[in-house]
Amino acid sequence: MSDAGYTLTPIARIRSEFKEKFGIPRQSGLVEALRARVVFEPAFRRPEALRGLEAYSHLWLIWQFSQVVAEGQDGANWRPTVRPPRLGGNRRMGVFATRSPYRPNALGLSCVRLLGVEPAGPEGPVLTVGGADLLDGTPIYDIKPYLPQVDAHPGAAAGFSGPAAAHALALRDPGRCLDALDPQTREALCGVLENDPRPGYQQDPGRVYGLSFAGWAVRFRVEGDTLTLLSVRWEG
Repeated sequence: MSDAGYTLTPIARIRSEFKEKFGIPRQSGLVEALRARVVFEPAFRRPEALRGLEAYSHLWLIWQFSQVVAEGQDGANWRPTVRPPRLGGNRRMGVFATRSPYRPNALGLSCVRLLGVEPAGPEGPVLTVGGADLLDGTPIYDIKPYLPQVDAHPGAAAGFSGPAAAHALALRDPGRCLDALDPQTREALCGVLENDPRPGYQQDPGRVYGLSFAGWAVRFRVEGDTLTLLSVRWEG
């Protein structure tokens, strides 16, 4: 067997509401209200490649942490341990015991809900998916159907991520900032905020955080387990 490397070719790119890393849910499926589109690259815009896909409810997306690659923090610069944000950023765990983006090949894996298959639009075949945790423009290397009979293991151990997954914030909107958003965007943004986008080591109640989502600039504070919206302003 050859030890030579293998070159991956992007087959598609995601179109999502996230133009920056801050605010992206830490796992897929945490915010089901999120909507994204999978747009295929020209060489892969073949409707027959999607034949039968509409019969599935969920998909696996295999993709690249492209911003990490652009920053030169993967590959030869990988480290055997990382500091998971949900553990406060002060405990090291083995990189292969985490889903950290800082790994040898910078590959991500997401399970998303398939909401629609458009076989022949202006951009060729397009998939609409829910619950995606990908930055806008992320390259996708493969798409596979989720098979509940073999992919789901309800009794599986969650390791150190189990207690961290239960963390959630109560959302306050005293100025009714959310009224400016359409219902779909409002539901998705609320899910993002309730899942606490802050790094685990940032606990300053006086700090004002800024988040860009679906063209809106969102500012908020967090004290204890309560997030208070300060403003939601359209930035285009």
